[in-house]
Amino acid sequence: MPDETPLSIYHPERPAVGGVVVVQEIFGVSDHIEDVCQRIAHFGWLAVAPHLFWRTGDPVVATDDFGTALEHTGKLTPEGILADVDAALAYIQDAGLPLDATGIVGFCAGGTIAFGVATQRPIGAAVTYYGGGITESRFGFPPMAEAAPALTVPWLGLYGDLDQSIPTDQVDLLADAAAQAEVNTEVIRYADAGHAFNRDGGPSYEPASAEDAWRRMLDWFADNLTTGATETI
Repeated sequence: MPDETPLSIYHPERPAVGGVVVVQEIFGVSDHIEDVCQRIAHFGWLAVAPHLFWRTGDPVVATDDFGTALEHTGKLTPEGILADVDAALAYIQDAGLPLDATGIVGFCAGGTIAFGVATQRPIGAAVTYYGGGITESRFGFPPMAEAAPALTVPWLGLYGDLDQSIPTDQVDLLADAAAQAEVNTEVIRYADAGHAFNRDGGPSYEPASAEDAWRRMLDWFADNLTTGATETI
């Protein structure tokens, strides 16, 4: 077992103008998350995904094996999560890219974590894909609707109306709470999308929603991150 957080690292072909931390779903740093990192790097960002399950064996869990996934997520702690995200942020900073040029995006559990990081770290921007824990605590972080008014990082939330695990009234509650923050926030709902609508190749994939959300994510980073720094490694 490693003694520090393993990172999946993807450099763009040209010097990066900023960095993006990519936070995994409940299934680990899967092929889908690796692909997300590659795609982000293709658009010019240094993408780094910390492996949050490394303390419990760093598995990639099958997407239909919820028991194993929940076993590993149940052992996550806020201290461990923040340490792992900090390792990714440190790599990006060591590459010459400052925190205000660094964003975070997370999917499912990672979406909840990305939001939590946006309340505790001075990064440049954050994006949540279908992150739960809006009215209840997840992973030791406060409920998102409770913490949202205190956001200090521009935050974008992307949710599907057909998501049976996250009711639309909760999404609207989160949007209203985030609107009270002193930074830019926005919540987008997709009428034809359910949970995990970005996971291409899976049964929940919804191409039109995924394409629009991806464009919005890239635009959010471009509009809110301070670009112009150049990586040095």
